[in-house]
Amino acid sequence: MFKKFFSKIEQLLALSQSAFSPKQFIFLSSVLVGISSATAVIILKTFAHWVFRFATYVTIHTNFFKIGLLKIMLPVIGIMLTVFVIKRFLGGTIEKGTSQILYAVAKKASIIPRKQMYAQIVTSSLTVGLGGSAGLESPIVITGAAFGSNYAQKYKLNYKDRTLLIGCGVAAGIAAAFNAPIAGVLFAIEVLLVDVSISAFTPIMIAAATGALVSAIALDETILLNFTSRQTFNYHNIPYYILLGTCTGFVAVFYARNFQRTEHFFSHIRFSPYKKALFGASILALLIFIFPTLFGEGYESIRILSDKDPSELLENTLFRGFRDNSWALLAFVGCSFMLKAFATGITLGSGGNGGNFAPSLFLGSYVGFFFSKLLNLIGLTNLPISNFTMVGMAGILSGLFHAPLTAIFLIAEITGGYGLMIPLMIVSSISFAISKRFEVHSLDVKGLAKKGHVFTSNKDANVLSTLDTNAIIQRDYLTISPEENLEKLVDLISHSNQVIFPVVSKENRLLGIVHFNDIREIIFNSYRVKYTLVKEIMTDPVAIIHPSNSMEIVMDKFESSKKAFLPVVSDDKYYGFISKSVALEAYRTKLKSMTIE
Repeated sequence: MFKKFFSKIEQLLALSQSAFSPKQFIFLSSVLVGISSATAVIILKTFAHWVFRFATYVTIHTNFFKIGLLKIMLPVIGIMLTVFVIKRFLGGTIEKGTSQILYAVAKKASIIPRKQMYAQIVTSSLTVGLGGSAGLESPIVITGAAFGSNYAQKYKLNYKDRTLLIGCGVAAGIAAAFNAPIAGVLFAIEVLLVDVSISAFTPIMIAAATGALVSAIALDETILLNFTSRQTFNYHNIPYYILLGTCTGFVAVFYARNFQRTEHFFSHIRFSPYKKALFGASILALLIFIFPTLFGEGYESIRILSDKDPSELLENTLFRGFRDNSWALLAFVGCSFMLKAFATGITLGSGGNGGNFAPSLFLGSYVGFFFSKLLNLIGLTNLPISNFTMVGMAGILSGLFHAPLTAIFLIAEITGGYGLMIPLMIVSSISFAISKRFEVHSLDVKGLAKKGHVFTSNKDANVLSTLDTNAIIQRDYLTISPEENLEKLVDLISHSNQVIFPVVSKENRLLGIVHFNDIREIIFNSYRVKYTLVKEIMTDPVAIIHPSNSMEIVMDKFESSKKAFLPVVSDDKYYGFISKSVALEAYRTKLKSMTIE
């Protein structure tokens, strides 16, 4: 039945592709990709919500040690099941993090494997849905991107359209996850797409609006992260928002570094996948037993913190006897956000699947609460705690992902208005500046940076990183021996268009270079031509390129040497030349192909 239904849909789409103009078909496609991404969000969020509700029900109707046992068992089961599914059904590996989308756009012609359309949903629902301390947004984004890419492949769309539909899937995923279409559009453009023209905004906006609409219709608003409690912004508190921006910037750096250290630690443990999963999940279970707020995405605890009775956070914990003690609550909140980096690192490092988007919001809300509550308790001021809790989320999100615009508008949308726009801008920009000072690359991009596939706000560097140095090496240059006289060189000049000649030994080692401009006067003197050896007039190369050099390094060498040609050496032997004009032409061609119009 379903097979027939989808077969008819495909036939209709094939007909519409021939009947519509390319732009009209892209508009239709953006709606369908938006619906697909929103469906993934509905599945993931609903599953995670009902598992949390189940755990909460047991918490209320049983004694503490029984619920403690439950919260220990669920994450262990979830991570173990995730590893089982990956080993048994997904070929033993699964790529994590949104950086894989960047890599696919740049290095794989925007081709994302089909399995990513379901692999992320299944594995992240098991990990996070059953209590793993991570987020669902990264898997949602990857799933949306995979829908866009594979849809484009199905209907044989070109690279630009594939990339555009990837952006549509990403925007729709974020929009549906938070009912925040503007934030979805900004995330797709600010974090993932290299370059987008104004006209390309329309399909991305359509996809984001579709995703948000489907999510709003199908999901109960209690499942999504949203706030109703917000106090009026007071401009007298601006100095404290500046301090909060500074704090969130440094905490973002703390989180990024310790999360990666934890993941790195688990990647070097020589256990079998199941033993590693059991080891990591056991540590996570202990952390969750002591700090139940680390269970799952943590969105419910964010709501509690921003509400009128944040002491509710201590209910059903080892510290429930200190519920009326504000300092105990503050200590609990402080320990929770300090441990979040390790809890998420353990979750993902031991074999679970998830992302850092939700942890960044968790961390930000806890830092904002801790900061404002501490200043209030010591009597320094009387800050609106709910406002600082919300604004803190923008600070950490901006600092971790280097996406201040996404952070500003996401929090503005989920808080139901733009009354906090000024503090959001202050905190996000300061946090971004501090994080950028200590961490050049965002959390998800650092892995790519280590492999030389980094993407930054520098568009030139982005485009150059997508070029292959080997593709522009010219290997057909005529060579000459250092013992030859200039008669041989003049003969080569007269029978070729070369203006530069590599001087090589019998073993094909590069000994020097002769440029036509340097010998122009000599070649008209027959005596000097006959009795001058090549080795007497050759010069050492100013710079040498290796085939493994990135194009960014190549262009830096052209810039510093001020030369139009540079020799390429591989394994200590002459390999060819790269012309600056050829490199620039490759850059221009790539830039044109990557600009989404």
